[in-house]
Amino acid sequence: MSLITDTVNRSADTEAPILPILAERWSPRGFDAEAVIDEDTLTTILEAARWAPSASNIQPARFIVARRGSSAFDTIHDALAGFNRAWADAASVLIVGVAELNIDAERENPWAKYDLGQAVAHLSIQAQHEGLHTHQMGGFDPAALGAAFDLSDDQAVVTVTALGMLGDPELLPEELRKRESAPRTRKPLSELLLVDA
Repeated sequence: MSLITDTVNRSADTEAPILPILAERWSPRGFDAEAVIDEDTLTTILEAARWAPSASNIQPARFIVARRGSSAFDTIHDALAGFNRAWADAASVLIVGVAELNIDAERENPWAKYDLGQAVAHLSIQAQHEGLHTHQMGGFDPAALGAAFDLSDDQAVVTVTALGMLGDPELLPEELRKRESAPRTRKPLSELLLVDA
């Protein structure tokens, strides 16, 4: 059995039953550099993000969507840290997650980044449902992205998400190839519960 087949189903070993789509979601680095996501599917994935919960329905999540081959994709890729730049160029789409920090001229939105996170989570699960994969990244230069896309002071770049189809992990550098097939782990649930009364 090839590595690419082995990594397609990397379901989590959960302590309790969860929805299969949640158990199956993982963050690959090996994307198919030839795959193109059709526009209807991409719109569906972004629509899932649009319908994520939002405090007071303020909807502070904004996205910069860049398809591979576009100058916007190259700009985002160039702003990634070296360890992410090494593999993210094979993704079909790079999506910058931006949080609008202010409700209006007088009020900040304390839940803006949280709500963006929910939107990206919805995006990721919808992508998984569509047979695609996502990999969220924190290693990038937010100031460079803000300048390149002319973002305002109240628009914070929070994350970059690679979106695409699984590729051959054998094409990755050795260190990344090891990570691609390493066992999936999480802290035990008991460690996450500060109070469980």
